[in-house]
Amino acid sequence: MDAQAQKKAAAVAALEFIGEGMKVGLGTGSTADLFIDALGEKVKQGLNVLCVPTSIASEKRARALGIALSTLDETPQLDVTVDGADEILDPSLVLIKGGGGALTREKIVAASSEKVVVIADQSKLKTEATFGAFPLPVEILPFGAAATILKMRRAIGKLGMGGDLVVRQHGGAPFVTDNGGLIVDCHLGHISEPEKLAGKLGRIPGVVEQGLFVGIASVALVAGAGDVMVLERPAD
Repeated sequence: MDAQAQKKAAAVAALEFIGEGMKVGLGTGSTADLFIDALGEKVKQGLNVLCVPTSIASEKRARALGIALSTLDETPQLDVTVDGADEILDPSLVLIKGGGGALTREKIVAASSEKVVVIADQSKLKTEATFGAFPLPVEILPFGAAATILKMRRAIGKLGMGGDLVVRQHGGAPFVTDNGGLIVDCHLGHISEPEKLAGKLGRIPGVVEQGLFVGIASVALVAGAGDVMVLERPAD
């Protein structure tokens, strides 16, 4: 299977975690889109679910497929969230997320769920030696952005890391999230201590949320050339 077929296989496999009457968080991104499409087919066949999307884009896609939608204000506790990832650290299931710019809402929805199922193709699965090649997204407030980025750079340096911190662009202007924030992509090359980095970045005033998801994913469905691996996060 090529990468697209692997993504679809993982997305379809995630349907096994969805039951009648469940409250489901819907992720954002190309792999999450495939899950939304697959779920839409089940809904057409009679499956009854209530879903909370993590972005305006996912909301539009789900609504077009006839999926019943809610919000976390109306439905603050979810049974399961299904979402993709930019990188998955094996075996801890620490994630890098935010390539689609929805990391803050994705983390809020995931943290409101009993179970979080991550779906990905095998290229997203990393070891401790390779984790962090994907630029780490951090959402920040526009106010005082330069000062916030300076503090981020200093915090990263204290952990012995360096690299370019770049405000994400779209169409010749800064990319703006659904929350009105900016995304800073941190090109670190390698992250050896994700929990420490998450803590340092999360304490900086002006940082809305950072894209390291630590202790959040319950299960990862990683599709390879032949089958879908099921990886479970080790017990704390």
